[in-house]
Amino acid sequence: MSQLSIESKKKGAARSYRFVSVLDRMITRDLLKTVMAVLSVLVIIIVSRKFIRVLAQAIEGKISNEIVLGLLGLKIVTAIGTFLPVATFMAILMVIGRMYRDQEMAAVASAGGGIFTIYRAVFLLIFPLSLVAAGFSLIATPWAETKMTQLIHEDQKHADIKGIAAGRFSEYGHGDLVFYTEDISKNNQMKNVFVQNRTDDSLGIVNAKYGKIKRLPGGLYLLLNQGERIQGVPGEKNFIIEEFKEYAVRIEKKETQLQQERYETPSNLLWRSDDLLDIAEMQNRLSIPLSVIFLSLLAVPLAKISPRGGVYGSLIVALLIYFVYGNLKRVSHSWVVNEVIPVSMGYFGVYLLLLLLTAFLLLRLYGAKGLLMQFETRGIA
Repeated sequence: MSQLSIESKKKGAARSYRFVSVLDRMITRDLLKTVMAVLSVLVIIIVSRKFIRVLAQAIEGKISNEIVLGLLGLKIVTAIGTFLPVATFMAILMVIGRMYRDQEMAAVASAGGGIFTIYRAVFLLIFPLSLVAAGFSLIATPWAETKMTQLIHEDQKHADIKGIAAGRFSEYGHGDLVFYTEDISKNNQMKNVFVQNRTDDSLGIVNAKYGKIKRLPGGLYLLLNQGERIQGVPGEKNFIIEEFKEYAVRIEKKETQLQQERYETPSNLLWRSDDLLDIAEMQNRLSIPLSVIFLSLLAVPLAKISPRGGVYGSLIVALLIYFVYGNLKRVSHSWVVNEVIPVSMGYFGVYLLLLLLTAFLLLRLYGAKGLLMQFETRGIA
């Protein structure tokens, strides 16, 4: 075989191998960076607001400090799955809008590229992102919601001993138990302990010089040393006062029932269910990856702005569209649950509106003949 034929075969192989062009890599790289940046900002804002409420519950003693970080991580997982569609939508608007402002799209057009060239580059990233969104909505988010419920459920079993801090009164059981200790040493030894325990017909007050929580064969106990116990009925004189060297109080666990909500149900169970609410929940989960795809279709023509409009010229309109889209999703979900529309339709009407709006913008910007010509023209290699 001649050297010329070998070189021609190598060149032909190189041309056929270049499925991803330089333009594709540039748009995909910028788009991925912007998606991560926008998603990080949205997740930080939303999770921070929720985390403040979690910290407030920990300070009040409603949950323990040990599960705070776990709840934070699980809330981040749920937030990523929720806000990935809107982050992708905004990222496409910002990246493509910047390309129009910087006249990069004019250079693409002069090289023979058009709107479908941009679509090809965008969807090289959007299709993998839609799979990631499906993984979050169908697997990760239900798992995270279930883990949060389990953590809180297990924590409430020990709720009567959470939030104990030196120098602060801690109230549990709607005021039935009040606990105070002046100081807690490094080995968890409490000093100058005060405990008030109220029952239906009596009140008990215990003062002790030392105290410590220990797990004994019979359960979890508060061991008090060198103290005094007063037991009686408020308003009457027949109080019992006794001193002790050692006194143990068993701390009973709260009996709580673990209830699983529908949004925590694994997707494989929802998929096999014939219940209307389960079907509506499954459609709601599938709407996350579908939102990534259909909003990306809309974002490409929506990003075409006037040169004087700035990078963020279309963001206000885009956010308004997303707000309307989100409300239409909720209305469609309500209609499915209330049997106003058939279950088979689901969110079909919402995505049909997105497709019609996308087609309207494309026809308005390029015209039917222009779109047909661009569709027949090969993209930039």
